[in-house]
Amino acid sequence: MLEDNLRTVRREIAAALERAGRAGEEVRLVAVTKTVGPGEITAAAALGLRDFGENRLQEAVPKLRLFPGLRWHFIGHLQSNKAKDVLAGFTLIHSLDRLSLVRALQRRAEQLDREARCLLQLNISGEESKFGLSEAELPDFLDVLNDYPRIRVEGLMTMAPWGEDSAGARPIFRRLRELQQQHRRPGLELAELSMGMTGDYIVAVEEGATIVRIGSALFGPRPAA
Repeated sequence: MLEDNLRTVRREIAAALERAGRAGEEVRLVAVTKTVGPGEITAAAALGLRDFGENRLQEAVPKLRLFPGLRWHFIGHLQSNKAKDVLAGFTLIHSLDRLSLVRALQRRAEQLDREARCLLQLNISGEESKFGLSEAELPDFLDVLNDYPRIRVEGLMTMAPWGEDSAGARPIFRRLRELQQQHRRPGLELAELSMGMTGDYIVAVEEGATIVRIGSALFGPRPAA
C-alpha cells in the first residue's frame, strides 16, 4: 500500500508542477509519521524518502534515535522550553512564531555552535485556534531577527483552515507566496514555502509550495483517538 500511495503522491505533485509551469522544479515531500511505527518508517526510507515530520517531541525522540540518518522536520507548535531538545535532533523547524522562541533557539544554537534552521509560521486565515504570526506582525519580526545571528530563516509555513476544501485553501497558499515575494531580500531569500497536507497538497504545489507535509495519503488514515 505504501509504495502505491507514494507513487500516486509523486505523480500528483509532478502533474501539479506541470500545470503551474514549474516542470523540472522539485518539491520536498515530508512524510508525517505521527502514530506511525518503526516498520513503516523503515519501509518509507527503503522507497527513497529521506524527510520525515513529527509534531510532538515525546513521540519523536525514540524515532530520531532509531533513524539518525534521516532528515527530521519539527512541524508542530514548539514550546520555548523544548527548544534545547528540538534543535539537537531536527534538521528544520517549521513553526517559529514568536520572539520568546527565537531567544530560546538562539541560546541553544550558541551552546551547540550551530545555526537554528527555521521557517516562520504565519496564521494567514486568522483563526484563533491556529498558531502563527499575523501578516501585520511579519515585517517587524523579520527586522528583529537581525539581532539573532544563529537563527537562519529559510522560508515561510502556513496551514489552511480546518475543514476547508482544497479550493478554499488556494487563496491562503497564494497569499503566503505573495508574502514571500514581498519580503524576500538579499540575505533573506525565504526560498522555502511549506504548505499543503494530505487534503490540499495538490493546490499548494500549484500555488508555489516547495515543501508538502503528507501523512495519511502515504500511510493511510490515523487510528481513531
